[in-house]
Amino acid sequence: MLRPAVQTDSCTFIRSEFGELRFQISDFKFRFLISGYDARMTSQNDDRAALELIAEELSFPTSLAIGEDGAFYVAESGLPFGGAPPGGRIWRVESNAQRTLLIENLRPPVNGLTLHRGHLYVSEGGHPARISRFDPDGNGQTVILDNLPGPGNYHTNMVAFAPDGKLYFSQGAMTNAGVIGLDAYELGWLRRLPHGYDLPGYDVVLNGVNVETLNPLSNDDNATACTGAFVPFGERTTPGQRVAAQMPCTASVMRCNADGGELELVAWGLRNAYGLGFLPDGRLLGVDQGADDRGSRPVGNVPDMLFEVRSGAWYGWPDFIGNVPITDPRYQPVRGEAPTFLLANHDALPAPEKPLLRFPPHTAAVKFAVVPAGKARWAGHLFVALFGTEVPMTAPSGPKVGRSVVRVDPSDWSMHPFVQDGLLRPIDVRFNPADGALYILDFGSFEMPDKGRLSAEANSGKLWRCALWK
Repeated sequence: MLRPAVQTDSCTFIRSEFGELRFQISDFKFRFLISGYDARMTSQNDDRAALELIAEELSFPTSLAIGEDGAFYVAESGLPFGGAPPGGRIWRVESNAQRTLLIENLRPPVNGLTLHRGHLYVSEGGHPARISRFDPDGNGQTVILDNLPGPGNYHTNMVAFAPDGKLYFSQGAMTNAGVIGLDAYELGWLRRLPHGYDLPGYDVVLNGVNVETLNPLSNDDNATACTGAFVPFGERTTPGQRVAAQMPCTASVMRCNADGGELELVAWGLRNAYGLGFLPDGRLLGVDQGADDRGSRPVGNVPDMLFEVRSGAWYGWPDFIGNVPITDPRYQPVRGEAPTFLLANHDALPAPEKPLLRFPPHTAAVKFAVVPAGKARWAGHLFVALFGTEVPMTAPSGPKVGRSVVRVDPSDWSMHPFVQDGLLRPIDVRFNPADGALYILDFGSFEMPDKGRLSAEANSGKLWRCALWK
């Protein structure tokens, strides 16, 4: 078994081991005691919202869109866990739970489904990744963007349309923290090596950090490979090596015209902005998922973060957690040595952005919805789905955090509990223009009982209705 990392002059030999995460629950509050990180949230709900089951027997759904007529459109990821059929699917679901299959055989994982001006926009993460437009009945596919980066740890994510009609989307990183490692085998949706390497959105200069691992591509069981940042597996880098900006790039938010023309970078350094959306005033928000304690460059206790996404900004990845250096002691990993900087030209990049909100580590914040302006209560507030911890893949140990829906108050960017019980893996939330209720999409049963193994149950996904305005 791989053991803790050992630093040499030119390489870090990565091995692994398990550790502990301390936490305490008391006085109707919980507090994570993780290397100086302190996140507090009252345990009582803001509102005793009752969940009403609308649809069930969905297989690992990821995305929900709702029409003006109240019709639901649900995207299933297409990941063949637990005997689920391979290939992404789009369903139209009626309020009486009757459903019609509109689209199938999409490239898994399907990470996004957006309804805009009567058309469905689908984000397929499978290789090659693409974004397509469909008629609302599932016909008339038009490919907007194709051959997007991948495969890798993360993928092409959801689409959001700006008030000016531009199509915005996020592209996840290919790696945990910039260097391809053996953790690819631990990701249930990847399980492959080699895979795509990261492409920077800005010109970068490397420090020549290289990591030595076992080489599973060799016939020699004892063979090793040395891998640097922003290069394929097994390729070394040198101090001062320059890597030019790419388009499309990874760990970014990009935009284009609705027909795919004029693709351009908005911002770089967002590791995996899985949730993306505009506020009523036109500001773009992104929910970015933080790095894990795994792989060739493990990072400990990293929170997910909510950012305002500004054009031309840098959001810190791979060397900062928001505006805090990755070398800060609070991010000391258990499964290896403390990370060092990959990039030598921080001064040439924009100052890393400070997040609006840091979620507790390993809650896996995903998608969000903004309370409509017409609602007297909580208008303009955000409801955010927290998918929940994926220990021991993402960290050696820890409590089952997340698995809930929280409310975020934009007046001070504070977080408040809302739905704390009854959900397995909430992944998307949307407001229905027909009845004003909040709808919650639950991915279903998905657990990692031990490192490298996955336990998932097909047909366990659900769609819930939550009437906020009682």
